[in-house]
Amino acid sequence: MAERIYLAVDLGASSGRLLAGSFDGARLRLEELHRFENGPVSVACSKHWDLLALWQQIQIGMRGATQRYGREIASLAVDTWGVDFGLLGAGDVLLGNPYHYRDSRTDGILAEAFQRVPQAEIFATTGIQFMPFNTLYQLWAMRLANSPLLTAARRLLLMPDLFHWLLTGVAANERTNASTTQFYNPRTRNWAGDLLAKFDLSDELLGELIEPGTRLGPLRPEVAHETGLSGITVVAPASHDTASAVMAVPAATFAAADPDWCYISSGTWSLMGMELPRPVIDDTSLALNFTNEVGVGNTIRLLKNIAGLWLVQESRRSFAAAGRQYSWEELARLAVASPHLVSLIDPDDASFLAPADMPGAIRDFCLRTGQPLPDSDGAVIRCALDSLALRYRWVLECLERLSGRAIGTIHIVGGGVQNTALCQATADCCGRRVLAGPVEATALGNVLMQTVASGDVADWAQARALVRASFDVTEYLPRRTHDWQSAYERFQQLVTARA
Repeated sequence: MAERIYLAVDLGASSGRLLAGSFDGARLRLEELHRFENGPVSVACSKHWDLLALWQQIQIGMRGATQRYGREIASLAVDTWGVDFGLLGAGDVLLGNPYHYRDSRTDGILAEAFQRVPQAEIFATTGIQFMPFNTLYQLWAMRLANSPLLTAARRLLLMPDLFHWLLTGVAANERTNASTTQFYNPRTRNWAGDLLAKFDLSDELLGELIEPGTRLGPLRPEVAHETGLSGITVVAPASHDTASAVMAVPAATFAAADPDWCYISSGTWSLMGMELPRPVIDDTSLALNFTNEVGVGNTIRLLKNIAGLWLVQESRRSFAAAGRQYSWEELARLAVASPHLVSLIDPDDASFLAPADMPGAIRDFCLRTGQPLPDSDGAVIRCALDSLALRYRWVLECLERLSGRAIGTIHIVGGGVQNTALCQATADCCGRRVLAGPVEATALGNVLMQTVASGDVADWAQARALVRASFDVTEYLPRRTHDWQSAYERFQQLVTARA
């Protein structure tokens, strides 16, 4: 077949990219065409996403793609993080910039929410991990504040849906991202309208649920004119970035085939889980605070959100602010040169959600828990990486318990694949084989869904075979596992009070 180009807009919490996936019928390759920064913008004591700046950058990338590939481009799709959203008012007027999930308006809101509706009831309906920034609590915070935006709203679109609307004018909610809101019921596969009503929220804001792979239609005429792209189709991929990343896991077995593997989608967040045919919603998954999100092919992603490389990213930012500039490679070398398993933290402690000074927050945690304070920049990063590997082991054991399956292989995909120290620490700590790669898993999953939507690839099983044929992985085998056992016992004591 003639080579066909699929464009993936992949928006993460710290950066955005536009990539081209080139498919010749046998192999797939990715090329980054445009990269730009992303992050919270503080306005009047609130944190927002700069939607218009992101939209401008997406169009810049689209123009560059036109100049490079022209008529070879078949389609385009957008994936982003979950939970955050934009609101449309009457006449499809955009109501302000979306709030950032780290905004303080939901601080302490879980305790208040559970007074309104019992925690067990919320979980029984949604099966979603409790985090204060879930869409449900963002909306309820707006209701409690009598937000005029909520009063004027006629439609809620999650972030990828919002960009698809900007591209096409079609307002629809893609299922994988909808499942992150904590008002989607994975058993009925529909919105949990009764739950929303108990929070004095209306499901009239919510629209049609569509499947990953849905062809939304052509670009708005003005967007086609602005970017030079015409005759292409916009596709809804698995628009939650983790769902796209899991689609790109180069595994040979699937949810229905009793797989013996789990995944870590490693980036700002680490999303660690299994692909299952049905949700696990019971007292144990509630107690362990696991989540059941929708994946490709009507699968369930049973997983845990872990703080991830956010700890390292924010530490690097603090070092730079103090005049100590490090490349990622330099930080990794400093960490490896530091003694390991000296001081440990719980990566998911609330103090690490949005601290002004991450290294200071790490040292404060060590001080509170009677441990040696990391005495260098390398020691801070080593503490973060060791603690992430220990958290992965905890989640691994929980996954085996919840699924009733033994896990032999951990697939790591995403940007964290490039952190070889963390990959090896994961193998050592968990005592499992680690297969690391591909790096651009989220964008790759986005492109793969477009190939399926176009008919170039038969289904998602064939899409995974295409990943194995097109991209290399690096194997890490466990070593020095005895060092980690006593550290894990110390770590468990640190997290006893929290799931």
